[in-house]
Amino acid sequence: MSAKAHKHHDPVGRVEDARLTTGAGTYAADWNLPGQLYAHFLRSDRAHAEIVSVDTAAALKSPGVRAVFTGADAVRAGHVKPMHTLNFPGKGGMQTRAPERPALAHGKTRFVGEALAMVVADSLSAAQDAAELVQVEYRDLPPVISPEEALAPDAPRLHDRVPGNLALEAEVGDAAAVDTAFARAAHVTQLKVEVTRVAPNPMEPRAYVASYDARGDSYTLHVCCQGITTLRRHLSAYTGVPEEKLHFEVRDVGGGFGQRTPAYPEHCTLMLAAKTTGKPVKWVSTRSEGIACDTHGRANIINGALALDESGKFLAMRLDWVNDMGSYLSPASMGHIRNTSTCMTGVYRIPALYATYRVALTSTAPVSSYRGAGRPDIAYVVERLVSQAAAEVKMDAAELRRRNLIPPGAFPYKTPTGSTYENADLPGLLEKALRLADWKGYPKRRAQSVKQGRLRGIGIATVIENTGAGQAAKDEVEIEVDATGKVTVYTMSKSQGHGHETTFATIVANALGLPLERVTLRQCAPEKQHRLQGNHTGGSRSTVGAGSVCHLAAHKLIEHGRALAALALAVEPSQVEFARGEFHTRESKRKVRLGDLAKSGPVSVVAEAKFGSTFPNGCHIAEVEVDPDTGAASIASYCAVDDIGTVINHAVVEGQLHGGVAMGAGQIFGEKVIYDRDTGQLVTGSFMDYFMPRAGLLPAIRGAEHPTPSRVSPLGVKGVGESGCTGSLPALGNAVMDALRPLGIEHLDMPLTPAKVWHAIQDAKNKK
Repeated sequence: MSAKAHKHHDPVGRVEDARLTTGAGTYAADWNLPGQLYAHFLRSDRAHAEIVSVDTAAALKSPGVRAVFTGADAVRAGHVKPMHTLNFPGKGGMQTRAPERPALAHGKTRFVGEALAMVVADSLSAAQDAAELVQVEYRDLPPVISPEEALAPDAPRLHDRVPGNLALEAEVGDAAAVDTAFARAAHVTQLKVEVTRVAPNPMEPRAYVASYDARGDSYTLHVCCQGITTLRRHLSAYTGVPEEKLHFEVRDVGGGFGQRTPAYPEHCTLMLAAKTTGKPVKWVSTRSEGIACDTHGRANIINGALALDESGKFLAMRLDWVNDMGSYLSPASMGHIRNTSTCMTGVYRIPALYATYRVALTSTAPVSSYRGAGRPDIAYVVERLVSQAAAEVKMDAAELRRRNLIPPGAFPYKTPTGSTYENADLPGLLEKALRLADWKGYPKRRAQSVKQGRLRGIGIATVIENTGAGQAAKDEVEIEVDATGKVTVYTMSKSQGHGHETTFATIVANALGLPLERVTLRQCAPEKQHRLQGNHTGGSRSTVGAGSVCHLAAHKLIEHGRALAALALAVEPSQVEFARGEFHTRESKRKVRLGDLAKSGPVSVVAEAKFGSTFPNGCHIAEVEVDPDTGAASIASYCAVDDIGTVINHAVVEGQLHGGVAMGAGQIFGEKVIYDRDTGQLVTGSFMDYFMPRAGLLPAIRGAEHPTPSRVSPLGVKGVGESGCTGSLPALGNAVMDALRPLGIEHLDMPLTPAKVWHAIQDAKNKK
């Protein structure tokens, strides 16, 4: 962010950083239990095949091996049907066709990397050696990699229960109104775009340790996750183990991005192994397993059309989605449809909207929520359509947006697809971003680039997203004070690098008038897991939900303490005042500190609340330069103005924004999971082949805030965790296309690699 923004930074940085940056963190892989065994998975090397037999006899005789589990064991245990969240009626009342997924493949394997067997041994090396002795006989079947090809009438069927590989067909909006609007339109822009499949690749690989308590018939799992309440619900549904019998230990988590949300087959198989062997069982994923087997993100293909009148006003938009869900439905898959329909109108007044969704199953790893969960996808297609329309009608891209923005007076704004945006100042946001980016000075910068032999483009994206709401019935927070005056805050949300220990403690410290060091946050504490409810951390919801309840809990503590202090001061509670951690009256010099209330034992309160969606919004403007000789694109400038409501800690907000922009840049310029079309083999199975964004990809980001405080939460906050990638995908995509458009290149799908851009430039030259 700019130097001007830095001047307003909070007096403290993030309190967790000293631990996390000096190697003092404790992650799931760091945890070991006495007598533990080690698990290793044998994974399928076929994308689609019948499993004729799995012979484990030789592996069982291998030194150190305690047990070998196969799909038959998973079926016998009943670990066959994970839950899913596509639980709304589809087109014509269609119900979702959800295939079974045994925790170890049984009968068939449907993607490269699917677990077929698990070896449990005294050491990891013994388990790995024995896995090589497991003999698997396959009968190969044809794979189908492209979701569009998977929906073709003659495509190989992956699941008997899913005809045509179509898990769900859904629709939203008013088809007749859209048809009418398109018929009277002065101009129609059409564009087919792909939001590519990506691997989340959090810094910390997945790791679990499972143990079983025969006396209580219960399990304890040491995990990396985004919060235990959602994971517990998913895992209970998958295994049939009641939620009250599932306990979790969660410490530091090195990144999540949505990929840590669902229950995985490995959770189930480790539980099975722990119960069978009577020993704790540990598994730590390798990076190659992570790329192949962790849930992937995005993977949407969208045919879009935007209708305009003679003045450039938007009349209607039609979107046809093909959602690639991979080989099975993940428990966290609903965002691909719900979030895209919630924000389908973008930041614009578009009177008529209609979208169809076809959810396809393919011979690939399952797709789930990934940072933004559909919000960056809808922002990308809407903003690409708007910029393409501006080019076709020969109007400035900012001016076309200005003419169609939802005005401040229209909020709360009910969209044609049924959602309600709470409040925003979109015109003010746009103008601030245009000034920050020096939009008017761009032609001069472009001319300078041309002189140096480079193509230059500018891209703009004005976006909005729904955040904050969760699936839990409510968020609950407990605040406890001990005799020393130390305040402990308990939440069920779980940071994965978000800075909750700073943000939530700041909220409570500010409310209580205490220094930050007096407040400690404990997330998903084992002793509170079955007492407190709350949402997991995802969907940019934690500060809106749990953070707001921290605020309510702090004020509840003050009111509770006021009554206790009144007894000590021998006055009515109404006479007691509170400031800077102390209760007092105007008539007396006596004071009662928070810690004094807890002399006979800790004092605690629990607060709860349920909040709806907030709608953060932003305008991102990027400039890129393209070297026509190599096709390499570099970001010359990046400006972001965001409305995320009230800011608790600017350093945390900037970190979230920078990380999100980097993720968007990674997807635009290189990230893509690629499977071989004929064999289904994973081509991008390591960092030698899969592009990851690096520090040099982004220049310094110039940023500013344009807050309209939320009316949904008492703090006025809106979500921020996904704003960066929601804005950067379309802004950077539009910038590259603006650079290439003078050559006659109208659209390229991400990733915009040097090779792809160079070939497009050569093709354009040859056509001329």
